[in-house]
Amino acid sequence: MLKIHQLFLRTFIGIFFLIFLSISFTTYFWSKNIYMNQIEKNLSQNIDSISLVLHNINDIEKVVNEFKKRTNLRITIIDEKGKVIVESDKDKSSMENHQDRFEIIHAKYDGIGKTIRFSDSLNKELLYVAKKIKLKDKTYYIRLADYTDKIQENFLRLSFHIIAIITIFLILAFFATYFISIKIKKETDSILKFLIDLSEKRPNYQISSNYTQEFNKIARFLNKVAAKLAKKEKQKAKQTAKLKLANRQKDEIISAISHEFKNPIAIISGYSETLLCDSDLPNSMKEKFLNKIKSNGDKMSNIIDKLRLSLKLEEGKQQVTTQNCSIKKLCEAVVSDLQDKYKEHDITIEGEDINLKVDETLMEMAISNLVENALKYSEDDVIIKLSSSSISIIDKGIGIEENDLNKINKKFYRVSKNGWNNSLGLGLFIVQAILSLHNFKLEVRSKLHSGSEFIIKY
Repeated sequence: MLKIHQLFLRTFIGIFFLIFLSISFTTYFWSKNIYMNQIEKNLSQNIDSISLVLHNINDIEKVVNEFKKRTNLRITIIDEKGKVIVESDKDKSSMENHQDRFEIIHAKYDGIGKTIRFSDSLNKELLYVAKKIKLKDKTYYIRLADYTDKIQENFLRLSFHIIAIITIFLILAFFATYFISIKIKKETDSILKFLIDLSEKRPNYQISSNYTQEFNKIARFLNKVAAKLAKKEKQKAKQTAKLKLANRQKDEIISAISHEFKNPIAIISGYSETLLCDSDLPNSMKEKFLNKIKSNGDKMSNIIDKLRLSLKLEEGKQQVTTQNCSIKKLCEAVVSDLQDKYKEHDITIEGEDINLKVDETLMEMAISNLVENALKYSEDDVIIKLSSSSISIIDKGIGIEENDLNKINKKFYRVSKNGWNNSLGLGLFIVQAILSLHNFKLEVRSKLHSGSEFIIKY
């Protein structure tokens, strides 16, 4: 398969030779016709000139010889009966009667006659032009003839000049077209390279062309296509990154859930097996084991409830029922629930009581999550500070790195460095979602190894 410039070049060469041959033949016959007409016209004018001279000079042979010297044409004068009375190139006495010659017959009836004929007497082909004239009330025929080989030679010289000029023009046109084809090749190669780069998703440049309007439009269109594809690739890359993150989070969730369920299930399984295998256990021991089984069952139930709640909050399906509530009493209820679990810590409530219109159940859950996180990761006491504009939960634990501060309230985000790990990564997400339902905000201040402060602003 040919390239476009090769096809263009071959087509032009074919057209070039076709045009060259057509123009050459056309020029040959057209110029020959014009040339022959011009020769005939010149011969006719020369006959008129001889005729005028003969009207003034009686010596016919002298006039003929003079014209012969000046024009180098064959001159023959014939009387009305066809007898040759003067001949410039041959002895007239040896010449036969010309009454039946084609040009003489036509001149007799039409006034002028012409023909091309081979002369046996001269052994050459000549162009004959004859005219009928009147001299002193007598009819004569003046015939001029020119040798066709001389005419042909002059004509071929003229044709060569014309064809040479046409050839030079066509050659110039050929080179101009060739350079145009080279330029078109460069433009198409550039477009092809860009398309290859585009197909391989690695064009880091813009294509440009100012050669023609068409190439310019193609270049601008390709740049637009490349920009759209690059935008789609970026979106695809972002989507891929999101999917990878989601998959990683899914793996982390499965790992976290497995971890959270593994210990309670092991405890339940162990105590259950002991109860089943040892029927002689004292009742107090059985009661203790059953309480352990129940508490770990409740723990797994709480984990499932958290997952369900997080889904409802994320989908906006959680209903909120607000009423005026004492925040101090709500905090005291939280402290009461957590104090037994974290007996080695003290939880202090500071500040004046305030009343807020909130969903008591959800708000208690949010504060409980924040306080429990503080208890998990602090070796000192935890303070709940109340004010007219905020609730602050303050601990002196391990703190959170600055890089993690903007991420800890995302769903399933778990900080694992330095032992700071918010279980399934749902606690702070749930807190943030609950506060958003109340149009509250959560602000986190933390310094590594110094502690953290979680502030609910309303």
